[in-house]
Amino acid sequence: MHRSYIFKRSLIALFFVLFLTQFGHAQRKKSKAVEPTFDSSLYGSLEYRELGPFRGGRAAAVTGVPGQPNLFYFGATGGGVWKTEDGGKTYANISDGFFGGSIGSIAVAKSDPNVIYVGGGEVTVRGNVSSGYGVWKSEDAGKTWQFAGLLKSRHIPRIVIDPQNPEIVYAAVLGNIYKPTQNRGVYKSTDGGKTWSNILFADPQAGAVELVMDPNNPRNLYAATWRLQRTPYSLNSGGEGSALWKSTDRGATWTEISKHKGFAEGTLGIIGVTVSPLDSERVWAIVENKEKGGVYRSDDGGTSWKQVNDSRVLRQRAWYYTKIYADTQDIDGVYVMNVSYHHSTDGGKTFSSHRAPHGDHHDLWIAPEDNQRMIIGDDGGAQVSYDGGESWSTYYNQPTAQFYRVTTDNAFPYRIYVAQQDNSTLRIKHRSFGGNIGEDDWEATAGGESAHIAIDPTNDEIVYGGSYGGYLTRVNHDTDSERAINVWPDNPMGYGAEGMKYRFQWNFPIVFSKHNPKRLYTFSNQVHVTENEGQSWEIISPDLTRNDPNRLKSSGGPITQDNTSVEYYCTIFAANESPLQEGLLWVGSDDGLIHLTKDGGKNWTNITPKGMPEWMMINSVEPSPFEPGTCYVAGTRYKLGDFSPYLYKTTDFGASWTRIDKGIPSEHFTRVVRADPNRKGFLYAGTETGMYVSFNDGLSWEAFQQNLPIVPITDLAVKDNSLIVATQGRSLWILDDLTVLHQLEKTIDKAVLYTPKPTYRVPGRGGRSSLTAGTNLPNGVITHFYIPEVNDEKDSVALSFHAADGSLIKRYSTQDKKNKLTVVKGGNQFVWNMRYDGAERLKGMILWGASLSGAKAVPGNYTVTLSYNGQEESKAFKILPSPLAETTVAQMQEQFDFVNGINQTIDAAHKAIKKIRTVTKKLGEFQTNFKENEAANDLRASAKELANKLSNIEKALYQTQNRSNQDPLNFPIRLTNKLGHINNLVMRNDFPPTAQDIAVRDELTQAINAQLDTYTSLMKNDVTAFNEAFKALALDYLIE
Repeated sequence: MHRSYIFKRSLIALFFVLFLTQFGHAQRKKSKAVEPTFDSSLYGSLEYRELGPFRGGRAAAVTGVPGQPNLFYFGATGGGVWKTEDGGKTYANISDGFFGGSIGSIAVAKSDPNVIYVGGGEVTVRGNVSSGYGVWKSEDAGKTWQFAGLLKSRHIPRIVIDPQNPEIVYAAVLGNIYKPTQNRGVYKSTDGGKTWSNILFADPQAGAVELVMDPNNPRNLYAATWRLQRTPYSLNSGGEGSALWKSTDRGATWTEISKHKGFAEGTLGIIGVTVSPLDSERVWAIVENKEKGGVYRSDDGGTSWKQVNDSRVLRQRAWYYTKIYADTQDIDGVYVMNVSYHHSTDGGKTFSSHRAPHGDHHDLWIAPEDNQRMIIGDDGGAQVSYDGGESWSTYYNQPTAQFYRVTTDNAFPYRIYVAQQDNSTLRIKHRSFGGNIGEDDWEATAGGESAHIAIDPTNDEIVYGGSYGGYLTRVNHDTDSERAINVWPDNPMGYGAEGMKYRFQWNFPIVFSKHNPKRLYTFSNQVHVTENEGQSWEIISPDLTRNDPNRLKSSGGPITQDNTSVEYYCTIFAANESPLQEGLLWVGSDDGLIHLTKDGGKNWTNITPKGMPEWMMINSVEPSPFEPGTCYVAGTRYKLGDFSPYLYKTTDFGASWTRIDKGIPSEHFTRVVRADPNRKGFLYAGTETGMYVSFNDGLSWEAFQQNLPIVPITDLAVKDNSLIVATQGRSLWILDDLTVLHQLEKTIDKAVLYTPKPTYRVPGRGGRSSLTAGTNLPNGVITHFYIPEVNDEKDSVALSFHAADGSLIKRYSTQDKKNKLTVVKGGNQFVWNMRYDGAERLKGMILWGASLSGAKAVPGNYTVTLSYNGQEESKAFKILPSPLAETTVAQMQEQFDFVNGINQTIDAAHKAIKKIRTVTKKLGEFQTNFKENEAANDLRASAKELANKLSNIEKALYQTQNRSNQDPLNFPIRLTNKLGHINNLVMRNDFPPTAQDIAVRDELTQAINAQLDTYTSLMKNDVTAFNEAFKALALDYLIE
């Protein structure tokens, strides 16, 4: 473990603590400070591994930098801020360790591009929208960040910086989208974000959605305000407060220019606005309006308007798009964002339609000096173009996917199943047999973007997945077949929930019984079950929701309706069957009810906790793996403007409940809680802002962030003592070894060695991060240990690995330069690659297709010992054969013995070469130093002859003419290279050597041994004789 990594991870942990302090809004008054159950340094070596997939999620904030053609930034709607310095080939996150989550805007100062402002909270306010954390500022191009105010802003769709003074900055604040607030409108800071003043306030329910500065005159500002409210069951866009404004005095005063001549009349909704850099009088607006919506243009700076285009293609689903951008070099050029992006070259009269690689476009930046260079933000992330949109960079290099739910199968390696918002479902291997986890390690599966997924318990290749509208499919990966098995195949698109026979939510649950592998449950407002793979469905419950008719209406208005089932309400949102008792089914609704059946649906009981706030969305239900009457529930009310965490526990089948979220900050609302199936009382909670763990069955919670970025966590799964984390904006992460937590003790004043998890002997390598692929599991025995104090000069720490008979395999120590063990105070991780010592490779040695690596440990029992200043602790562990292996352990032992034998032969040969080089160097020095000594003439001749004989041995063993890696194509390889090649062939998998391998090994070994016999004879006889002759001349011995 490298110190630089330890420092970075410690920095992330430090900033997460500061983030909690600053943005936790303090604990609820009734909660006291929570003392940690265990010192977190005991498990400080645990880290989350970024799995990917690297397939971009939604981005609604992009920008470039004038004059720097390869530099761009984007903000993910959940995944923080990203930077590319190679034109979109790769991206690196630059907000980790400081902030994260949903990003609504990014602005770079024109006068000093080192100054960047970022506004939290996306403008794409769909059903899975996340709020942000105010404004952040960097003065070193994103290396470091400082909080810059507007803590309660929630959503900041646009930031504008004065072109001459980076301390003057404006923010369009949409505010809390769930309830009225005074914290919205246009804000201005003249001291770089230290203080802010509200310079435009339209209405407690209408915030600022767009803000544009005249490129030619920073005094002129245009702002759009928007009346918007999202509830659990509706999205309303438009009404009083929606307007377009202009200021000509840097925001001191404003005029409502949407009332000017020619502008759309009546109820207005969302408005986008842009100003031509070529003519400040030319202003475009795109307007949501029922009768006269479309693109408007003013040629007198907003004094009067003319509608130039009313195409619905430009303004469909207006609340999700409605952005417009002026071309930077064409006075008649203008772009409109929507499902496609649209380009006009005649001032907005007509548009051509285009798509970046993904679609659903939200933001666009065009370089002022080159209108061919641009970056676009869409539902697939960010893409860069250098030819005006003719071609775009990929989004398959951004780990910013948004997932709803996560589950796993029982394959090896097991696969993780998720549905990616704005994309497909997929299943991805938790580890690969290559170097990273790339596109070859995942594939699409059943269902659509909003799916719950269920895998047939008897066949991992048969998968069931849902999607919006009650869509439900069965996919057989073996036969590549797909079948729709909707419970009620009546397409509901465009209709409100009131007209549905069954109300299936956007994200409706699908689960298999844990006891009957044929029994598949799915949930609308009722419980449906099939035991014939969806050929028919049976209803086994009444309506288990409040069924409130006031909340079962068409969503949208007052201008545009929007019904996709996201807002379908009074539905079952979470459900699970007890792993201990068949037919014990717990069900939670999105309108705040919990029901229980103990008999497979014949009878139901309302067990909703008394005193639980009304209209709670029950987001996850977790039956205990230890007690059938115990269940854990996570709820949210954030869509009602309540961001508090809500966790509940019952131990008596719901007769009584206890709230168990003490220790989780007040705004970190809880989406999911999971119980550790292997350690009673250990719970994991995913919140909007991070991870938490409870070691005492929910009595208290502690941050469990480690190196995980700040990101909304949507679901968790525990599989094979690993914790899988689904996020809304940073794809998948996995913490590979929960057994470290299972072994925790209170003591922190002594060294602690944790028993390693069983390790599979499989191909591949891992542990290295990438900018374009997921990080693979390190291939080896991952050993965690804790060191209370460490002084590099005084303390000695060592790890040694032993075979079952106690024999030493490898030892790594802080005092050993060759087998160096790097240790820090606190938690440490070391990965033993399961290799024994191989053959020595000499400096500068060039080999072709040969392996000198040590033999790989055979599956069996082993021991690791930690030594700390003489005090030792040992733990037994196992190496397991791969379930995919085509060989027996006995055959692996054959390979081990074969490889070991070859390595011993090569090692002896290379050690001989090493000695030969030393001796021939001495002999050469002798010939040079005594060339004028006539008495040494005969001895010089002997030295030359001896050096030639030794050199011939080296040349037989190794090709000494090699100087570059491809020289072996010119100079034929020699004996040790050939023998090493046999090892390379044999060690490619777990197979024993072939008969041919053995035959060639024997032949080459015989030839090497013949050379070594000659070498031994020369050293014993000729070199000894030379030394005796040298002594007779009263000279020093040549060779000691």
